[in-house]
Amino acid sequence: MLDGLTLDQLRTFLAAADEGSFSAAGRKLHRAQSVVSQTLLNLEAQIGVKLFDRSGRYPRLTDEGRSLLADARSVAENIDGFKARARAIREGLEPELTAVIDVMYPMEGLTRAAAQSRKAFPHTPLRLYVEALGGVMKPVLDGTCSIGVVGSLPVISEELVSQSLLDVYMVTVVAPSHRLAAMRGTIRQSTLAKEVQLVLTDRTALSEGRNFGVVSPLTWRLADLGAKHAFLKSGLGWGHMPRHMVKADLDAGSLVSIQVEGISPRERHMPMKVVHRKDAPPGPATRAFIEELRKG
Repeated sequence: MLDGLTLDQLRTFLAAADEGSFSAAGRKLHRAQSVVSQTLLNLEAQIGVKLFDRSGRYPRLTDEGRSLLADARSVAENIDGFKARARAIREGLEPELTAVIDVMYPMEGLTRAAAQSRKAFPHTPLRLYVEALGGVMKPVLDGTCSIGVVGSLPVISEELVSQSLLDVYMVTVVAPSHRLAAMRGTIRQSTLAKEVQLVLTDRTALSEGRNFGVVSPLTWRLADLGAKHAFLKSGLGWGHMPRHMVKADLDAGSLVSIQVEGISPRERHMPMKVVHRKDAPPGPATRAFIEELRKG
């Protein structure tokens, strides 16, 4: 008998509980009171549980009814979500927005874009990854993500379409306790080569044989930008960082900026690009997400 339960019965149960009477529930559902009453009697008979105490002037939820109310509401809400997503897919929206973002991209811009996406497309869930170097491109190439925002790996695969997004300004920093911090003017690469450089490592083979911005043969490779940030502040080496991530440290003096030989002002700008597979162009929700990301 339980398999015969209908969504209409659950909605009638919810309306009666929320409105406080069968007549008010009928008005809400545009049905006669007798239809509401009979629907609830049928529901109680099917589940073998009395949901309402009808001994007073107005029906009151029984303890069992109160216990089942939250479950009924959850089922109804899940069905509403299912219908909304199905409608969105039918109208051309993606069933899911999947993206992988370069760790260098400003987190503030990413959270703002995600918030706007939730507001504009509430029934299109977001699945998001934050990676570096080839870790950004690989999920797009293998179809795990529909788009990627790349920057730390400047070489774009021929299988992907790319478009410019924005530039991230990079700075070279050390802790104030580091010996490089005391040097004035431009520091020669021969001097930098004698110090440990902290760099991000690629968890994929896509950048194998290539080094980007690596000057020193003494490198410590870290797979996480947060770990690199912490190592820099601890004076364990020097390295390049996105300015937005270390601005507070520079203002507070817990990191200092140094000038490096051979890096022009133009090279301090890391171009960020959005990429997708040629055979899988982004849908409406993803295109709107990209436009929000463009604002940085």
